[in-house]
Amino acid sequence: MSLLRWILFIVPAVILLGFMSGQIAGSGEENRWFSALEKPAAQPPGWIFGVAWSILYALIGTAFAMILHARGAPLRGLAIVLFLFQFALNLFWSPLFFGMHQVSAAFWLLIAIFVSALVTTMVFGRIRKAAAWLMVPYLAWLCFASVLNKQIDWLNPNAETLVVPAARTQI
Repeated sequence: MSLLRWILFIVPAVILLGFMSGQIAGSGEENRWFSALEKPAAQPPGWIFGVAWSILYALIGTAFAMILHARGAPLRGLAIVLFLFQFALNLFWSPLFFGMHQVSAAFWLLIAIFVSALVTTMVFGRIRKAAAWLMVPYLAWLCFASVLNKQIDWLNPNAETLVVPAARTQI
């Protein structure tokens, strides 16, 4: 399969899975629990996250497609397993944070995602340098997301037990 075919299949799949993870978890500004939390000063507007993650998923999907295309390359199997592992962790973050309201656990999960993505990037670099470079913005964003997550944890020590009143409508 040509690299372009891999990209045309993998990138939309990665973006779709990322989008579905967020949707299932109820992530974003519409989440009433999240809206009730105190946010750090560095918190960007909500729409930035959708744009950023779409770009990041396209980049890491392209990197993964490059590795899948590198048939016969030493470490290819390990790189595939590492990518799938870190991506599975990534997909679990939104349900853990937005769905289960586990802010502290979500921070530690981000640390695990970063470490596994860093190892993945290093192995990618042994196969295709361009694939490793495509992972760098993702690593940077994971650092930023970790800082935001930790600041939200500090600003909201009761976040895990916060109960938001039911929405009221007037008829």
